[in-house]
Amino acid sequence: MHQFYQPELNNGLLELSEEEARHAVRVLRLNSGDVVEVSDGRGIRTKAELTEVSKRTCSFRILEQTLEVEPILPKVAIAPTKNIDRFEWFLEKAVEIGVGEICPILCSNSERRILKSDRSEKILLAAMKQSQRNWLPKLHELTSYSDFLALANEPLLMAHCREAKKVTLSAELKTNAWIMIGPEGDFTMEEIHLALNKGATEIDLGKSRLRTETAGIFALSVMNYLKS
Repeated sequence: MHQFYQPELNNGLLELSEEEARHAVRVLRLNSGDVVEVSDGRGIRTKAELTEVSKRTCSFRILEQTLEVEPILPKVAIAPTKNIDRFEWFLEKAVEIGVGEICPILCSNSERRILKSDRSEKILLAAMKQSQRNWLPKLHELTSYSDFLALANEPLLMAHCREAKKVTLSAELKTNAWIMIGPEGDFTMEEIHLALNKGATEIDLGKSRLRTETAGIFALSVMNYLKS
């Protein structure tokens, strides 16, 4: 069943946005009477019947409605890759696997210092609909490393390639923790020490040296598997 996004469902707005309506009519060729699913990205999912359809608007009536409690999912603070396609691939797969929040961080060795958040939001939304999830992850603006550390209140799990006494990902680690993934040039020693002073735990992602986006996906996959 086709899924659409309407963030104002809880406020009683039973009409798709112009962009969603255009997709429904021009791409999917849907008509009045067709039954679809509509989610608000905050846990509400409805089975709905389209009532009025035009090129720019689609009204609907709710047939059934369910509410999913917000799941406890790991969060990721990650330095966007120089190749934007790789970072956007990470965003898509992170949603499919399960992620609560994503904070792009700007580190000393970051090669990408500009990020179009509106495009990233669209990728998250498309991945949410494709994977049939009911919660849209929160996407933070590109944030400096020091600001991220100052604002983060949850446990920090820091992955880096330098020698250190690290722990493996296990069920004992908090599932709502921030997984910290550095840029392709890794975190600097100063950045590592700043995180350790904030109480971060250094984690081991295996013997292979992983690319930034691969490390993020690997850590998310393991954390989600361990809590299942």
